[in-house]
Amino acid sequence: MALRNIVVEGDEILRKTCREVGEVTDRIRETLDDMVDTMHEAMGVGLAAPQIGIMRRMFVAEPEPGGKIYYFVNPEITYREGSVEGEEGCLSVPGYFGIVDRPEKITIKGLDRDGNHQEYTFEGFEARVMCHEYDHLDGILYKDKAKEMFDESQVGYEE
Repeated sequence: MALRNIVVEGDEILRKTCREVGEVTDRIRETLDDMVDTMHEAMGVGLAAPQIGIMRRMFVAEPEPGGKIYYFVNPEITYREGSVEGEEGCLSVPGYFGIVDRPEKITIKGLDRDGNHQEYTFEGFEARVMCHEYDHLDGILYKDKAKEMFDESQVGYEE
């Protein structure tokens, strides 16, 4: 596995819509594995392909440290329920966090790391993580949806 460079705000790639993955190949699996390593190294809970400069509809997420790692290729959110505000940060927007309104519950489907169809329902923080990563695939950053933004130094916030 290899660590990838994380693209930061200001790079136009973060504002573009990603293309679908045609087939889950060894190269796609290798990229997903690199994304997990990069996410872990940066101490994040999710990472989308455009954050490492790859314009494909895929992301990885691990909402609970040491928990299940989710791989989503060509994801689609098929159900949203409720609304809840919460704090979010982003590896591509270092030094800041914001208050963002997200669905309380979602259902998301897509392909897994092996190209098999999968569908999950997530609630709470897990739903927030999946929605955040999903937005990256459409060129949307959390700060676009934030009701308020804060510099970490303003409140002593640490990741």
